[in-house]
Amino acid sequence: MTTADPKTKDPIARIAPRRVHIEKFGVELGPVVHVADERARLSSPQYEHVTVTPKGVTLGAEISGVRLSGDLPDEVIAEIRRAWLDYKVVYVRDQDISSTEHVEFARRFGKLEVHPFLLGSEEHPELVRFEKGVEASGFENGWHHDVTWRKTPSMGAILRSIQVPATGGDTAFSDMAAAYDGLDDEMKERLDGLQAAHDYTLAFGSFVDDSKKAEMREQYPVVHHPIVRTHPETGRKLLFVNAYFTSHVVDMDENEGNQLLRYLISRASIMEYQYRVSWEPNQVTLWDNRIVQHYALSDYYPDVRIMERASIVGDRPV
Repeated sequence: MTTADPKTKDPIARIAPRRVHIEKFGVELGPVVHVADERARLSSPQYEHVTVTPKGVTLGAEISGVRLSGDLPDEVIAEIRRAWLDYKVVYVRDQDISSTEHVEFARRFGKLEVHPFLLGSEEHPELVRFEKGVEASGFENGWHHDVTWRKTPSMGAILRSIQVPATGGDTAFSDMAAAYDGLDDEMKERLDGLQAAHDYTLAFGSFVDDSKKAEMREQYPVVHHPIVRTHPETGRKLLFVNAYFTSHVVDMDENEGNQLLRYLISRASIMEYQYRVSWEPNQVTLWDNRIVQHYALSDYYPDVRIMERASIVGDRPV
């Protein structure tokens, strides 16, 4: 029997790939091998009308060879949508388009939302403007799906950069299908059939005057969504809870439910599930709000960051 030379062999290499949980600190070590199939599937894109360049592991790609204005042919829109579904987050550089062109492009993918708390302009109420600087610093820095407090949360969002800081201001995305796939069988079985409550007041309650709270609660009641939803177009199962809007697990003891939610919400923070978009002026990024969470990094104060977002109406999670 021979012994490996420790100077030339990594002793860890002899261990089968697996995750190791350190209970004391709630951390995990080891390779995330279950993303290999999705990584391989996305590694060789084939498109006729646009160029798609993969950038991340299970999410993230750059689209080029197209201008997102004017009367784009249906076949081009279809390929952009297919890339959007496959890569979950896609972006296009050098798109010097107007707010009107932005809205017209977004409408090619469905009906647009009007956000009740983040108001758009009079001309384009569907277009939310995020203008941050010295007087209004960013506070979107937390993992979340948008508007899960709606009965039908957004299908996706199309965000356009108008002015970006020289450094900082990235947007990170996390693949919640990869997060679900990474759970052990016991946890998946435990989650089967569970629902969570989603409530707009957790993040937006302070935006509403006391005189309007009853009216807004009637209009936007607490809604229940499955903790594990199925993507309506790809069939992927994914985690659908977040720290911004998920209040509790339905019909579960509060302490037990909070402990479960903390664990599930923490899955978005696993870096192997993430892709990070670094912005340039006139860049357009599309993300599938059903399958990814996002995190707008608030690290650029006091510099200015101006973005506009159009969101497409989605479906009731099942």
